[in-house]
Amino acid sequence: MPPLYAAAVAAVAALVAWWARTLTGTGAAAAWSIGFLVLYGTGWQGGAVLAAFFVSSNMISRFFPSAAAALDAKGDRRDHWQVYANGGLAAVAGGIGAANLKLGLWLVTCVLAAAAADTWATSIGSRSTLRARLIWSGRTAPVGTSGGMTAPGTAAAAAGALFVSAVGALVAGMPILLPAATLIGFLGMVADSTVGALLQGRFHCAACDMASEWRVHRCGRPTARTSGIGWLNNDIVNLLATASAAAAGLGTWHWLSPA
Repeated sequence: MPPLYAAAVAAVAALVAWWARTLTGTGAAAAWSIGFLVLYGTGWQGGAVLAAFFVSSNMISRFFPSAAAALDAKGDRRDHWQVYANGGLAAVAGGIGAANLKLGLWLVTCVLAAAAADTWATSIGSRSTLRARLIWSGRTAPVGTSGGMTAPGTAAAAAGALFVSAVGALVAGMPILLPAATLIGFLGMVADSTVGALLQGRFHCAACDMASEWRVHRCGRPTARTSGIGWLNNDIVNLLATASAAAAGLGTWHWLSPA
């Protein structure tokens, strides 16, 4: 897509998301940069995959607000860190698409399938009436615990990955992308849960006597680290998960040779 058109379409989409209060101002700027690179490198096809992820994930988040939101100091609107954690590597893939369209679409789909799987799993899984099971031990844990998986959340992750992958396979004209990206997206969610459970920093706000995933609680008070790596927050965990999906996507591209 010509750069001017790509910039204009991405700007309109980012402004609509900001107006709808799904993104902060910095989040909208980050979304514009991602949208521009995806559209410029992979055209309307990549834009369709990006729209499938963004629209569906925001609808899921709105209809099924996470019951674990009290752990999140950022609120409902996504900032630039959250946007880049989920879509930054899709922007890189869009840049690759400028040189190799099919490869770019393949990687954009794999990355966004993983991001969708995690978002859908978090939103729907946290509403489960059943206790979660920790991914590394199988022991039960309260819903919303990092690394905990529920049957509804697991099914939602598969559905989210499948939806984005179906759009990608359709617009790219690569049927093999559907099973490949669905599996990669689902495993990206599993990687996210595993890293989050074992390594992500956990904190406690003494003022509110509440658990937190952030160094500063939503009340504005600093928290105390109770376990995990202090700097490894949820945004970095999400970035690592999408990076694993990108790596797996590159590997399957060379293995399946769909070009």
